Amino acid sequence: MRFIIKHEIKGRIRVHAVQRKMTMQEADILCYYLEQTPGVTKVKVYEQTGDATVEYQGGREEILDRFRAFSYDVSVPDSVLESSGRALNAEYKEKLIYSVTRRAVMKWLVPCSITNVITTVKSVKYLAAGIRCLAKGKLEVPVLDATAIGVSVLRRDFGTAGSVMFLLGIGEILEEWTHKKSVGDLVRSMSLNITKVWLKTEDGKEVLVDAETIRQGDQIVVHMGNQIPFDGVVVSGEAMVNQASLTGEPLPVQKNAEKYVYAGTVLEEGELVIRVAAQSGATRYEKIVTMIEESEKMKSAIESKASHLADRLVPYTFLGTGLVWLFTRNVTKTLSVLMVDFSCALNLAMPVTVLSAMRESSDHHITVKGGKYLEALSEAKTIVFDKTGTLTKAQPVFREVIPFGGKDEEEMLRIAACLEEHFPHSMAKAVVQAAKDRNLTHEEMHSKVDYIVAHGIASHIGEKKVVLGSYHFVFEDEQCVLPENEQERFDQISAECSRLYLAIDHQLAAVLCIEDPIRPEAAEAIQKLHEAGFEKIVMMTGDSEHTAKAVAKAVGVDAYYSEVLPEDKAAFVQKEKEAGNKVVMIGDGINDSPALSASDVGIAISDGAEIAREIADITIAADDLMELVQLKKLSNSMMKRINRNYRLIVAINGSLIGLGVAGVIQPATSALLHNTSTLMIGLESMRNLLPEE
Repeated sequence: MRFIIKHEIKGRIRVHAVQRKMTMQEADILCYYLEQTPGVTKVKVYEQTGDATVEYQGGREEILDRFRAFSYDVSVPDSVLESSGRALNAEYKEKLIYSVTRRAVMKWLVPCSITNVITTVKSVKYLAAGIRCLAKGKLEVPVLDATAIGVSVLRRDFGTAGSVMFLLGIGEILEEWTHKKSVGDLVRSMSLNITKVWLKTEDGKEVLVDAETIRQGDQIVVHMGNQIPFDGVVVSGEAMVNQASLTGEPLPVQKNAEKYVYAGTVLEEGELVIRVAAQSGATRYEKIVTMIEESEKMKSAIESKASHLADRLVPYTFLGTGLVWLFTRNVTKTLSVLMVDFSCALNLAMPVTVLSAMRESSDHHITVKGGKYLEALSEAKTIVFDKTGTLTKAQPVFREVIPFGGKDEEEMLRIAACLEEHFPHSMAKAVVQAAKDRNLTHEEMHSKVDYIVAHGIASHIGEKKVVLGSYHFVFEDEQCVLPENEQERFDQISAECSRLYLAIDHQLAAVLCIEDPIRPEAAEAIQKLHEAGFEKIVMMTGDSEHTAKAVAKAVGVDAYYSEVLPEDKAAFVQKEKEAGNKVVMIGDGINDSPALSASDVGIAISDGAEIAREIADITIAADDLMELVQLKKLSNSMMKRINRNYRLIVAINGSLIGLGVAGVIQPATSALLHNTSTLMIGLESMRNLLPEE
């Protein structure tokens, strides 16, 4: 790619692509390409000017080399282009420009006689909406709009009627754009992000391959706790699948041979072999859009309250209009009341504020599935953390394998990796990565793998049973024993590491030691969460008392619980809720799912288990817990803006009514000021809630 550097400072560069014209699709391709560059933190591509701005950490030359190597032929997932918001923004920008331009032309260039006729014709739409509302026995906002416009037209005050309709139209465009943009941002952040899948070969083996290589008709294997990557038909196996993201069903449904499964749903129990029917799972995009637009999740309690309050205020506006007419017999003063109502601003500002907060959260790599969760987060005083992969790093570090019973160290690691690669837990990933780093190949040597939540894995190699997991699972549940004369060696294993125990044929074969380093930002994040409003911060983990105590002390939580099971976490959350507290739960594993479901706000780490992300109400980036602090601040700021908007709407509209009744301003001025203030409050509500850092 040929380019010119237009401007640069340390960590930020703006270049201009030397080409005739950049299309929206080309802009999306370039943006995606640059975002995949290591060290790049933010990318913006402007198709109108052909410019690209890149913020980065690290070397400048690497970024320039990336530009030099760029070609529009690079491979980009279809979903990136299909769900781009670029065309949407351009469409609504054109709508706004057209509306304002048409209004100016009508006002300054078209004769009054013609504009009066056009205004009268346009008013029919609003009058019809008001009549339909009355026909349903409702006295709501459309009736008020129809009355204000209709009375103005009857009084031949076409200027006022035209201004009211123009500002209502602008408000509708802005609300529609904000809503669609927020939904689009949510959809993109909720889109599938699966890079590897298990392909079943013709000889029956399972091979881990790139998702992009899968073609229609291929057979893939999906294990428990994983997301189904493609639409398809079940060939064999039986499983319970959570389809809540597409259908809203709260309970998992059974899937077996010949049943259809959908991309993005999560396999909770069992295992399935699926024949791929749709490569990209593109239908998921439309399904998520439909789910979000129709789901009550989109509405926070205060958003719904604003909408209902707006409709309930309409009769009082009519009552006020009637009283002014009764006492003054002055049409001008009466119309001044009719031209001002509280409902327009309430109906516009509150939903826009909530949707804007959801949009802004996506800028911080946070996915929020509904406005009500932000509201609940602002009210919550208790937050519960899982330890592994949450307060500790999402990628635990493998330290060593200690063999027992004369077993070979590398062979034990190979077996452990072979078992663990089927399950998406952070400790499992550490074991698999350790085997990869040592160039240990581990072809499938075992039978079907059974995963016991919060305990471990069981399978068979030949005739011998193999188990891998916690001390409780291996030694107490499975009744495995130590080899003779190895107790002392076993007791000398460092207590600083987390441990996985591997037993073969009911005898301990190896202990895998895994370091679980605390996130460097964890202590600061806990402190900031206290400052942001949380009063009780709790850590719960299935790890040992020794490990849990050390982590709890290091990060500064108020309380901790060790060696807990998934049902214990959920029970604690339920107990807090029964005490009248709103509870936030944050975790990353399959074992956190019950607690995530039970909490008022469930937050999952983005690279955790798919089922945890599916069940969670909010997902945050895995690389920085400070995003959680930003989320709390965002929810607090959203509620402050909503409350401020309430006060502002009451003050402005109350003042306008008072000035109108006093005869200080005319109805046309009253309507103009009312609609202008409504529009300004709506535009203000679209602004980011958090200051740019």
